Amino acid sequence: MPPINETHDPALRSWVGSAQEPGCDFPLQNLPHAVFRRAGSSEPWRGGVAIGDQVLDLAAALASGAFDAASAAAREALADAALPALNALMARSPEDWSALRLALSRALREGAAAQARLAPALVPQAQVEYTVPAHIGDYTDFYTSVHHATNIGRLFRPDQPLMPNYKWVPIGYHGRASTIGVSGQAFARPQGQTLPAGATQPVFGACQRLDYELELGLYIGAGNAPGEPIPIGQAERHLFGVCLLNDWSARDIQAWEYQPLGPFLSKNFATTVSPWVVTLEALAPFRVPFVRPVEDPQPLPYLDDAQQRRAGAIDVQLEVWLETEASRAAGGGAMRLTRTSYRHAYWTPAQLVAHHSVNGCALQPGDLLGTGTLSGPTPGEAGALIELTRGGREPLALPDGSSRTFLRDGDAVILRGWCEAPGAARIGFGECRGTVLPARHPAG
Repeated sequence: MPPINETHDPALRSWVGSAQEPGCDFPLQNLPHAVFRRAGSSEPWRGGVAIGDQVLDLAAALASGAFDAASAAAREALADAALPALNALMARSPEDWSALRLALSRALREGAAAQARLAPALVPQAQVEYTVPAHIGDYTDFYTSVHHATNIGRLFRPDQPLMPNYKWVPIGYHGRASTIGVSGQAFARPQGQTLPAGATQPVFGACQRLDYELELGLYIGAGNAPGEPIPIGQAERHLFGVCLLNDWSARDIQAWEYQPLGPFLSKNFATTVSPWVVTLEALAPFRVPFVRPVEDPQPLPYLDDAQQRRAGAIDVQLEVWLETEASRAAGGGAMRLTRTSYRHAYWTPAQLVAHHSVNGCALQPGDLLGTGTLSGPTPGEAGALIELTRGGREPLALPDGSSRTFLRDGDAVILRGWCEAPGAARIGFGECRGTVLPARHPAG
C-alpha cells in the first residue's frame, strides 16, 4: 500500500490560492489526473493535474523546464502524464507515480522556485472540457455492496435475498467500454424488450424504469501476463487510481433479460465516469481496516492477508444529487438523494484485482473495474432508485414537491465524493454528471 509521506502533510499550501479555499476538492494534497483541452477548441487533448480551480497543463509544464532538476523517473512519468491518454502513465511503476507526485507537490508549494515558469501553464477549470482519461480496453462491473445486494434480493427473492455464493466470491460481470463517457455525458433513454406484469410475451419499447447506480471506478495500472495471477499482496501495485462512476441501468429490461447469463442491453447503453482520477497514493490517509462480521465466512487465502485486514478499505464519502427539468428552470439546483461511504463495501479494491486475475485473466493499463452500487446499511444510504423506492412501489418525495420512482427525461444525476479524516487535508473527486435524453426510436 502507498505509505503516507511529505505530500500528504495537511500544513502544505500552494501558491495557487484557490487550493486553500474551504471545501476545495483539489488542494495540494490531492493532485488528480485528467485529460483536457480548452472548451470548444480544436486543441489537442493532453494530460492535466488539478490544483485548486485550475488545471496544470502538463505538456506546457514539461516544456517550461520547471522540472529539469527533478528525478529522471519523475520527468519520464511527467512526459507520459502529458499525453492525450493516461495509459502510458498507468503502465509505469508505483515508484514512478510517487516520484511524479512528489515533483508536482514541490513545484506547486508556496515559495517554490518553479512558480514563475508554471503559472503560465495553468488553465481555469471553468474554461476546459474533458474526455475519458484513458483508452479503456476492458470494463468489469462488480457487486461489492452487501447492503445493495440484500436490498435488491428482497425485492425479487424475499425467501433468499442473498445468493449463497455472495459472501465467498466477488461477483462481477464483464461489461463493455464503447459507451463509457466522461462527466457531462447525455444519452438517449434505452430501448429493448420488457415483460409487462401479467403478460405472457414481451414487448419492445423505451425503458420505463431507468435508474442510476452510485459506484467508484478503479483504473488498472501495470497489467499482468496471461496465465499469471496477481497475488493479493501485490494487487495494489496494479491499481493506479479511483474515479466516480455511474453505471446507468434499465431495470425493466434487466428483469427480463438477466437470466440465465446476466445483464446485456440493460447495462450497455451508458456508463459515466468523472474526469479526475485520484491516485491511490493520494488516498493513503483515508485507509481503514477491512472487517468482516464474525458470523460471516472469512475470505479464502488468495483473497486475504494481514495488510488488507489492517487497511484494505477506503473511506470515501459519497453523495447522489438529482437535478430535474423543473428544478433547473426554477433555479433551485440539485437535490440530494443519498449519502454513504465506500467503507461499507464487502470487498476491497485489492481483492477485486486478485480475484479478477486468479484464473490467469490478463489485465491491461487503463482497464476499468466498477465497484458495483455502493449502498450503506441504512435506507438513506441506498445507491440506486430501485432501493430508495422499494422497486418503484414507494415514490420518493423530492424537496421541490415532486416525486420520482425512476428517472424521467431531462433528469440529471450528479455524483460527488470526497475524503476527510483527522490530521489529513480534505480531498475530493469533483463531480460525475449525466443527463437523460428522450429515446431515439429505430427507423423503419
